Amino acid sequence: MMGEAKKKSARRENREAALQFLYMWDINPHEVFNFALSDFFEHQARPRDYYAFAEALVCGVVDHQQEIDITIQKYTQNWAFSRIAKVDLAILRLALYELFHCLDIPPIVSINEAIDLSKEFSHEDSKRFINGILDKVRADLKRPSRKPADDDA
Repeated sequence: MMGEAKKKSARRENREAALQFLYMWDINPHEVFNFALSDFFEHQARPRDYYAFAEALVCGVVDHQQEIDITIQKYTQNWAFSRIAKVDLAILRLALYELFHCLDIPPIVSINEAIDLSKEFSHEDSKRFINGILDKVRADLKRPSRKPADDDA
């Protein structure tokens, strides 16, 4: 219906929370990661256990950030890594973590979610930049784009 806000799925809300934490962490890292993570989720609108997916995403991105950043640099040739907007970098890190480590999520879903996050949290031109990088990565993946990697169907 016109005028009604579209209800966000729990996964979307979790991705948004993960994006916000990753952006915050990149701008102002706290000395103690676990404290910063706990503090962030304790101040969200819902109980902390609601954000279990977000917390798993954040921990995964942080654990694999070096390899993720190398991948970003590989696919952004002729573009200085330091010039990537911090929010776009957080979106790319989140999506790449999903593409490489969340094999139960079809790659196309992770890419679409990243584009939607860029529409909501970044500059209007960011969606093309993010989609271009993620589409190149998707083309190099050794798994189907529209099915989970562990789906035999």
